[in-house]
Amino acid sequence: MTVRRCLPWPNPVLRTPAAEVPAITDEVRAIWADMIDTMDAMPGYGLAAAQIGVPLRLAVVDCSDARGQAVRMANPEVLHASVQLREHEEASPNLPGVSAVISRPRAVTVRFLNADGVVEERDFVGLWATSVQHQIDHLAGKMYFDHLSPLKRKMLIAKAEKLGRRR
Repeated sequence: MTVRRCLPWPNPVLRTPAAEVPAITDEVRAIWADMIDTMDAMPGYGLAAAQIGVPLRLAVVDCSDARGQAVRMANPEVLHASVQLREHEEASPNLPGVSAVISRPRAVTVRFLNADGVVEERDFVGLWATSVQHQIDHLAGKMYFDHLSPLKRKMLIAKAEKLGRRR
């Protein structure tokens, strides 16, 4: 288990849809373990494999208060999303120092391969739903700021670039 480096924006991997995971193997479990270590070190509520340069449809999410409750997902897909929206300030370690309030469905039903290699359907609500949707976006080559207007997106990226030059 290792804390991995998150790719800096605008690395092309962050814009490339990730490949399907055919089966849960020891290699996949090792990637998940590294992802959880990386997520906890940030700290964050979730991480997609693409964020650390692994172009596979793998994600982890842990929004529990105590931590240690990470949900490991391969090939996650939203089956149903609530009409009711929830706003939450989102960020990404791939574009550090900036964030934006994003509106997403308050609840989602997601189908994925779990750590045992079994297809699971699970309902996520609130912060869990927000984080799962955020990770699924990453797996599709999208960033949270893609939900912003073009002007707000441009301003956010410019601010992040300015902060990056100061480091």
